[in-house]
Amino acid sequence: MYRLVLTFIAAILLGTNGYTQAKMPKDSDEQIALFTKPYEFSEVKISPKGSYLSIIKNTDNIRSLVVLETGSFKPIYQAKFAGDEEVGNYAWVSDNRLAIEKLYNRGWAEEPEYYGEIFAVNADGSRPMYLFGQLSAVQQTGSHLNKNTAIRAIGYIRHALPEDEKFMIVKAYPIGNGRKGFMTKTLPLLYKVNIYNGKRRKLITAPVYNANFALNHEHKPIFATGTNSDNKVEIFQRIDGEWKPADKLQGKLDDFSIIGFAEDNDHIYATGIESGDTQAVYKININTFKQKKLIQNENVDPLKFWKDDNTDELYAVEFEDGYPVYNFVNKNSDKAKKLKALLKSLPGHQLHLVSETLDGNKTIIAATNDRNSGTYYLYNSSQNKLQKVVAKKSWIDPNDLADVKPISFKSRDGLTIHGYITLPYGIEHKNLPLVVNPHGGPIARDYWSYNEQAQLLAQNGIATLQINFRGSSGYGDKFEKAGYLKWGTDIQYDIIDGVNYAVAQGWINKDKICIEGGSFGAYSALQSAIVEPDLFKCAIGVAGVYDLPLMKSEGDIPSLNFGDSYLSEIIGDDLELQKAMSPSYNVDKLKAKILLVHGERDRRTPIEQYEALAEALEKANYPFEKMIFEKEGHGFYNPENQAKYYKKMLSFVKENLNL
Repeated sequence: MYRLVLTFIAAILLGTNGYTQAKMPKDSDEQIALFTKPYEFSEVKISPKGSYLSIIKNTDNIRSLVVLETGSFKPIYQAKFAGDEEVGNYAWVSDNRLAIEKLYNRGWAEEPEYYGEIFAVNADGSRPMYLFGQLSAVQQTGSHLNKNTAIRAIGYIRHALPEDEKFMIVKAYPIGNGRKGFMTKTLPLLYKVNIYNGKRRKLITAPVYNANFALNHEHKPIFATGTNSDNKVEIFQRIDGEWKPADKLQGKLDDFSIIGFAEDNDHIYATGIESGDTQAVYKININTFKQKKLIQNENVDPLKFWKDDNTDELYAVEFEDGYPVYNFVNKNSDKAKKLKALLKSLPGHQLHLVSETLDGNKTIIAATNDRNSGTYYLYNSSQNKLQKVVAKKSWIDPNDLADVKPISFKSRDGLTIHGYITLPYGIEHKNLPLVVNPHGGPIARDYWSYNEQAQLLAQNGIATLQINFRGSSGYGDKFEKAGYLKWGTDIQYDIIDGVNYAVAQGWINKDKICIEGGSFGAYSALQSAIVEPDLFKCAIGVAGVYDLPLMKSEGDIPSLNFGDSYLSEIIGDDLELQKAMSPSYNVDKLKAKILLVHGERDRRTPIEQYEALAEALEKANYPFEKMIFEKEGHGFYNPENQAKYYKKMLSFVKENLNL
C-alpha cells in the first residue's frame, strides 16, 4: 500500500507567498482574482540518476527554474534570465546539467516569444553556456561545421539523451526570407549538440515540410512524416543513407502516424484508421510491413500514449470516452504495473508520468481532474513511497469546486454527440442559468478537465455546457469529416440540440441561456445566435473568425504550406456558401446582446475579422459591446487582461440573464 506524504515541503523551501486553501469567497471579484492568478509551480522533473528535482516557479508571470536536492528538498540554484527574458521549455541532458529554451517578453506583445535559443547550465549554476541559436557564443576559428557559431534557425530540444553525458539532439527550422510561415515552409533538420561547448553536427534534413522524426533505440532518425501542400501525410524511411517513400508501411490505413519504435528496431507502434472508424494502435514490422492491431476504442481516438522516457517503448494508451480510461499494451511490464498501482493510490485523478530516472526507481507524477488543475508527486518505487511535491494553484481548494459530468445525446439527424456539463456545487441542479461554451478548432475537442471559466460561472450559480459537435477531433474520421462544409449549419445544430437536451433534463431554464466561445467557439457563439435567434439572450465572441471569405487571405493558416488545401477542404471554395455561413454577412438575423473581444496582435484570427463583423453591425445599427486588447494575441496571456475579461463577461451574462 502506498504511503502518502502530504507535507508541502518543497513549497516552503521555495519561498512561496504563503497561500493556503481557504473557503471560496462569495464576492465575484475576489473569485476572479483567485481563478486568474497564474500558476505558482509547474513542469516538475527529476534528473536522470535522481540527484536533483527541478521546478518551474512563476513569479509575477515570469518563469524561473529552481533546482533542489532530491533527498533533502534543499534548493541549490535558481536559473533566471535578465531583463525581458524568461525560462521556457527545459530538459535534463545529464544528471548534473540542464538545457533551457529562452523566451523573450517584448513590449509589443503580452505572450513571450521564442526565437529558438537554447542554453545549458549545471545543477549548481556553474558552466553556463549558449548552446544553439542566432547569436555566436564565442569567437572561434577553424571549420564552422562543428563549432558553436551562430545559426539562422529556430531550435527545439528533441531528445535530451540523458544516458549520454556529452550530447543532446536539437530539432531546427531554418529561417528563410521573412517570418511569415517560415517554420512550415522549410525542411526541419536534426543536430547532435555538445551540451558543454555547443559544437554541433548535422544528423539529417527532413524530406518533407512540417516533418516529425521517429528515432530508433540508438536515437538515429529512421522515419520522417510530414504534410504536403495537398494536406496529405507523406512517410519516408531512411534506407542506405537516403530517404525513400514508405507507403507500404501505411498500407490501407488512413490518418497514419508513427508513435515510436517497439521493443526492437524491427517494429514500430503507429496509429491509423480503417474505413472511417476511430484510430487504432498497430504494431508494424518495418521489414515485412505486417500490421497487427493492438488497441482500439469504438467511440474515441487515443488521447495520450504512455511511453518509456528513455526507450520510447509504448506500454499504455489513454482514452477519454467521457472519463479517462487506460489500456495496456503489455499488462505485465513494470511501467504498466506502476501506473495501475498509482491510479489506485490517487483515485479520481488523471495521471501523467512526466519524468523518471534512468533506472525507473523515482518518478514524477502529475495528477489532475475536473477540480484540480494539477498536483505533482514524487514516487519512490524501492521505498513504496509517494510524496506530494507542489500544486500548481495551492490556494484553490478542489472541494469548493463543481464536478464536470460527461453527457451524450442524439442530434436531430440521429448522430450521437458527446459533451460535458458543469453544474454548480451546493445548489439544486434544476432550472439553472446556462452559458454554452463551444470549443475552438473546430478540429479539437473538450475533455473532462479543470476549466477555470466554468468553475467561476459555477461559483455564481451558472452552469456551463461544452459540446463536442461533429467536426471535432477524437471521435473518428467520419465524425470529423461530417463537419466539413457544415460550419454554419450542422455543427451549430449539434450545439443547439445539446442545449435543448440540457433543458429537457430539467437542469436548465430555457429563458436564461447565453453562449460564449473563443476562436472557432466565438464563430459558433455568433453563428448559433443567428441560426436560433430566440434561444440565446447574449452571445460573446473572443478572438473569433466571423468572415469566412476573409479567412482565405488573412491570418496564419493561408501561410502554411498546406493552408490553401486545408481551407478548401473544411470551408470550401464556394463564395456564396462561405458568405451564407459567415456572421458578418447575416447580422440581420441576430436578436442576442453581443460582446466582441479581440487582441490586436492575433495572427490566427487577425483583428480584420473583428473589424468585418463590427462594420456589419454598425451598418445595420445593431448595438454591441467590445473589448480590444492592444498587446494580446489569440486569446489571453496576461492574467490582468484575463481578469478584466472575466469581470466583463460575468457582468454581461448576469445582466442579460437578469441574475
